[in-house]
Amino acid sequence: MADAARLGDEPAQPRDAFARGWAAAIAPGTPPDDPLEHVLAGLADDLRAAVRPDGSAERARHVGQSLVEHDLVTPEVLERTLAFVGEHLATDATPRLMAVLGALAAGFTDALCRRTLDEQQHNHELSTTRSTESAVRAGEAKFRAVFQTSALAIAISGVDGVILDCNDAMLAMLDRTSEELVGSLGRDLIHPDERDRISRLAQQLHAGREHVRAETRLVRADGELVNVLIALALLRDDDGEPAFYVTMIESLDEVRALQSQLVRQSLHDVQTGLPNRAQFVGWLESAVGTRGPTTLALVVFDLDGFRVVNDAYGHDVGNDILTAVAGHLRSVFDGVGQLARIGPDEFGVLIRDPLDVATVVALAESAVEMFAEPVWVGDDGIGVTASVGIVVRPARGADAAELLRCVDLTVRWAKDDGKAQWALYDATRDQRERARMRLAASIAGGLEQGEFRVDYEPVHALADGSLLAVEARLRWDHPTEGVLDPQELVSLSTCTGMAARLGKWAIAQACADAGKWHAEFGDAAPVLSMDLTARQCQEPELVATVRGALRESGLPARLLQFELGEQLPALINDDQVDELTYLAEHGVRLVLDQVGGGNVPVDRLRRLPLTAVKFQGSPVYGLAEGANRLEESAAVALLTWSRTVGLPLFAAGVRTEFEARRLAELGVTGAQGPLFGSALLTADEVRGILGKS
Repeated sequence: MADAARLGDEPAQPRDAFARGWAAAIAPGTPPDDPLEHVLAGLADDLRAAVRPDGSAERARHVGQSLVEHDLVTPEVLERTLAFVGEHLATDATPRLMAVLGALAAGFTDALCRRTLDEQQHNHELSTTRSTESAVRAGEAKFRAVFQTSALAIAISGVDGVILDCNDAMLAMLDRTSEELVGSLGRDLIHPDERDRISRLAQQLHAGREHVRAETRLVRADGELVNVLIALALLRDDDGEPAFYVTMIESLDEVRALQSQLVRQSLHDVQTGLPNRAQFVGWLESAVGTRGPTTLALVVFDLDGFRVVNDAYGHDVGNDILTAVAGHLRSVFDGVGQLARIGPDEFGVLIRDPLDVATVVALAESAVEMFAEPVWVGDDGIGVTASVGIVVRPARGADAAELLRCVDLTVRWAKDDGKAQWALYDATRDQRERARMRLAASIAGGLEQGEFRVDYEPVHALADGSLLAVEARLRWDHPTEGVLDPQELVSLSTCTGMAARLGKWAIAQACADAGKWHAEFGDAAPVLSMDLTARQCQEPELVATVRGALRESGLPARLLQFELGEQLPALINDDQVDELTYLAEHGVRLVLDQVGGGNVPVDRLRRLPLTAVKFQGSPVYGLAEGANRLEESAAVALLTWSRTVGLPLFAAGVRTEFEARRLAELGVTGAQGPLFGSALLTADEVRGILGKS
């Protein structure tokens, strides 16, 4: 069933959904919470244990036996059970799944065989007991019901091998009538090449074995052969003498056909009909072998923003789009490469011995152009774009997992570079980014080992050179890479999700340093200035973090200042604006860090309670000695206008005395930059400067 849960290492809820789907498969119309569901839920635990890599097939055999014990012996039960379990039992190993299905079928067959024999023996015993005629009739009726409705073919033969009775399943398997079989020799139904071997097995029963099993071939009425598994047992009379044989027969052709169907389903995508990722990986592993091609090309198409289609039109329309994309890719790559759907919105192509890189690129571009052809849904023509990663590498001796990593990385490059384009794998870029990612992955360890610190850039008054503030800079003193650039650190921490944790640590550490300065120097202590990113503003505990740092350090709120990037006001929502406003109302200063030219947007000034504006870049460089007259004019106009907002103005990146003087003339009160020294200061060095002043 489509809505049945897949069963793997999951909790009870998916197990119950699995049992519910199983019950519906073998007994349509089963009401909710039926006892059958509880029985199957228990058997689901055995299946989950059996499918694990270290699982035992005996658990699956127990499932087949339990079905018979609970009277689930109709012809459809085994077939529907194998189909349902094969489709919904979660496993990444197809051979393991096949072993579990085979053990389940074997357990069912054995249990049904034993049950049939027990019923026959019981019936025989009852028939010899004169005083239990009603029990005899009940036993006979029960045996006949099992005999006739069994999914397995059953034949009862005399000790001479003449068939005395057979059920409908036997007649259907061999395409014969009851009149043709009853009274004939069972030996004649066996392929001539197999008869002596089966006769020798039957003799083992006379030597004391309870039953024997063997694979053999039977001959149908039309001469066609049927591959079967037979279970042969010998029943004895009250004196212990052989009375008759019971033979139970299972068609191996049907089981193998079902197994083939399940294997195909496990290797193909239902929606598009394409091979799936498992089969694609198999192709790739084969291609990198010693007998594979000399070179290969991997091309992966990742649809851009496909979630938008699903959210806007629903998954049915999304599936139509995927089918259309698969059709376009088939038209381009059929006969050229092996195509598969390798992800929800990803398609992969493996090309063996491509002519050259340019040919592969041309094929990818052809496919992307076809994607632009809209799929019409009502009056809406829906088109998609794709980011494409291309890897062309020597095949022999390569590693399949490494090739997949390379192509996934290349797809990400294409997306990062703007989407709707292709990117070619670059080993040098990969090596550079892998080193960067290793650093990113080790941030948590560096923080744990105390490798991070906060240094400070001084902000001086342009009027008298006094220390107005210090801007905190987070630094990573890496044991092998040295001290990392703060801007590099920001991008690393963002891609690993460590930005919020590092920001919280930096606020606490910087406030602790500033609290010590204030405790020692009082009002002479500088304002502590720190960058506040949009990611930090999105933290729900920002206010609590800041208040906690101020409380622990003893730093007054008026001596803490956050610098907000020029784009930040547009990136945060109303709740986050309210939190920043709360901090400002309790004394924390907010400064807009305006990079580059252009007037300070009035809407940003209205949205946040700013206490100052800081400029860097062209407004500062435009005032340099010998600067371009146009740039100088723009800088003068910007700073002149900015004074009208009534907020203090600061400048960063000031390089020369000339720039500092011009900035002071235009109303800038404080500045920082190379003019005041290029090295950042440690907390102790800031303390030393304060002591001298």
